[in-house]
Amino acid sequence: MEERSSVAELVEALRRELDRYPIGGKLPSSRALVARFRVGPVTVSRAVAQLAAEGLLVTRPGAGAFRAAPRTAQPSAGDTSWQEVSLSGDGGPEVVPRSVDASGVLVTLTAPPAGVIEFNGGYLHPTLQPERALSAALARAGRRPGAWERPPVDGLPELRAWFAREIGPGLTAADVLITAGGQSALATALRALAPPGAPVLVESPTYPGMLAVARATGLRPVPVPADADGVRPDLLADAFRATGARVFVCQPLFQNPTGAVLSPARRAETIRIARAAGAFVVEDDFARRLAHEDAGPLPAPLAADDPDGVVVHVCSLTKVTSPSLRVGALAARGPVLERLRALQVVDSFFVPRPLQETALELVGAPSWRSHLRRVASELASRRTVLTAAVRSLLPELDLPHVPGGGGSLWLRIPGSGSAALEPALVAAALRAGVAVAPGRPYFCAEPPAGHVRLSFAGVSGPAEIAEGARRLRAACDTVLPDTR
Repeated sequence: MEERSSVAELVEALRRELDRYPIGGKLPSSRALVARFRVGPVTVSRAVAQLAAEGLLVTRPGAGAFRAAPRTAQPSAGDTSWQEVSLSGDGGPEVVPRSVDASGVLVTLTAPPAGVIEFNGGYLHPTLQPERALSAALARAGRRPGAWERPPVDGLPELRAWFAREIGPGLTAADVLITAGGQSALATALRALAPPGAPVLVESPTYPGMLAVARATGLRPVPVPADADGVRPDLLADAFRATGARVFVCQPLFQNPTGAVLSPARRAETIRIARAAGAFVVEDDFARRLAHEDAGPLPAPLAADDPDGVVVHVCSLTKVTSPSLRVGALAARGPVLERLRALQVVDSFFVPRPLQETALELVGAPSWRSHLRRVASELASRRTVLTAAVRSLLPELDLPHVPGGGGSLWLRIPGSGSAALEPALVAAALRAGVAVAPGRPYFCAEPPAGHVRLSFAGVSGPAEIAEGARRLRAACDTVLPDTR
């Protein structure tokens, strides 16, 4: 049983028993609860903490957990209806409407109910995360001199230098800013490069988190179709001319959601087209450390060979480590770097030093390379298992591309009306006990067809993949026409 399920079940069991204890009465010790419910000490600790957060228990260090006194009645809710007018942005023609919609992001961030297989995840399963190495790195970081002092606003010089070496020989530490993960870096880049109301060119389909950031900033995402070799240069040039855009956001390596890699010829052409338009290319290099062991040699980042400063590079350690190690980097050349720095300082001052010190300890440890090799091997294995399961159990779902990196497969629902079938399939899958990511949030305009995204990185292994595919088969049987 997964730990999250164990915690939820223990919370419910303890909640049902609280009436047995008087107000202020002491609950059994953690050791007694471990023995009685046959769970681990961590599960007991988390269950007690949840009940304490709900106000049902009071914990006293060294003494135990006690039943809390009932909460007093809450005051009646006020009238917040006035906020609808205030938030509507009706302030005159100069106001740029904004849409703050996190639904596409929450699909991969919100944990489904207990027992549901998470094919919708956006991060590595806990069994793939380097928890032991992270804990050791955090402990060592806490012992570093000045670990809790204020860091430089650009980030620790040693960490900036490490990211510069990883990105390519053309960059130095002076070209790098440390950010609070990749999402924060994307938000800073878009705000720095385009004014509210401006168009921003994006691959179609593309990462929903970037679309959400763009719209929340008041930008207008404009889709540029991509194929198996990445964005189409002819359509990119047309889009620049038609819109006057000055920013193009792309994921050249293992694009999310398609897994495509920008071809060598298109890499140079993309930069040339953007330079001719006087535009920046925001390179979201999120999946470089999620390459599969059979991927072969990887192309260098676009930023590695860009002396003119066309490319603003975004990367992060989060995807290959833990959702909570929110440490990333922005790299750029020229005057734009100062604007990026100024925006980051205004927004957050700096990334907490303990996190930066932990990241330095982690990537400098001997276990770092072995972790990357293990992730590369495990992702390749899980991708192969899910690919085989899709082709054997779900043949009506089109799998146009098997990626060499990243953590998911992008499937097309058949038929001319497949976009209308997509919500029904996602809902049926959840009823069958498997959560999948809908394709609609990956498009900033009308999608050409219905799609679903299946994550193989966020599940525990082959057995769970096989069971998830079986459940998805049952969902398809209730929604899709039988084409087998």
